[in-house]
Amino acid sequence: MALTDEEWKIDIEEKISQLKNTDNDGTVAAHTGGTQTKFITITHPSDPLFPSTIDHTLLKPDATSAQIDVLCYEAIRYGFKSCCVNGVHVEQVAEQLRGSKSIPCAVIGFPLGASTTAVKVFEAQDAIFNGAREINMPQLHQHDLRSSDSSLTQPSEEAMRKVNLKVILETIFLSDSEKIAGAFIAAEAGADFVKTCTGFGRGGATMEDVGLLYQSVEYTSGRNDGKGDRVKVKASAGIQSFEKCVEMLGAGAERVGTSSGVAIMQNMNVGTVSGTSQASTVSKVY
Repeated sequence: MALTDEEWKIDIEEKISQLKNTDNDGTVAAHTGGTQTKFITITHPSDPLFPSTIDHTLLKPDATSAQIDVLCYEAIRYGFKSCCVNGVHVEQVAEQLRGSKSIPCAVIGFPLGASTTAVKVFEAQDAIFNGAREINMPQLHQHDLRSSDSSLTQPSEEAMRKVNLKVILETIFLSDSEKIAGAFIAAEAGADFVKTCTGFGRGGATMEDVGLLYQSVEYTSGRNDGKGDRVKVKASAGIQSFEKCVEMLGAGAERVGTSSGVAIMQNMNVGTVSGTSQASTVSKVY
């Protein structure tokens, strides 16, 4: 049964109050610690688990068919979890990845999330028809975080039973309270992942945001919807080194979106990580 705006407001405020520590300046201090054994621990790109955490991404508007073929070849060669592309390339990716462990991932309503629900539904259905196994969709926070219509975060209930839905919060534009609210709404609407950023704005994923999103959806552990036992976190935007990947995974992410996967796997300027991560600071986004 759909909740009213007032019921959503009460639930969201309760979730925020559970997770925040209010300092004197009224900001929210995210709980980014926790039991680290819960999270993925990887010390070198050669770890066989590592490539399965990566969504190999090419979302540039000028991407060519030849470049998409290379993207798929790289995903198969290195064992990346998915190839994430715009809708126009999904059918090509599905064909190229057929028989491999890598899966096609499509973005819809991208990068602004400003399409109507009907348009997002159509895009999701079209992408799934063309072979997409996962969908990435931005949440338009100016509307979604103030609406009782949780279907805005779930384009098609019937279609999405077959694939994973990742809801992009675009955390760079949100307060901590809005990040919690966005993650909570997405989880309640049936999302499989909450994701940090599109990579088309300023800044990118941070350990603090990943940790906060993890805490925001941790309550879903043990749910039984046929696709997984809980909502997961994907970190994306500005992730161009192995050390940065390790930071994101250590903060609670289970998937990393990057267009730098090959360079990372080839161990360019990367040393084995042990103890404290020595992440490089980067500002470029894909």
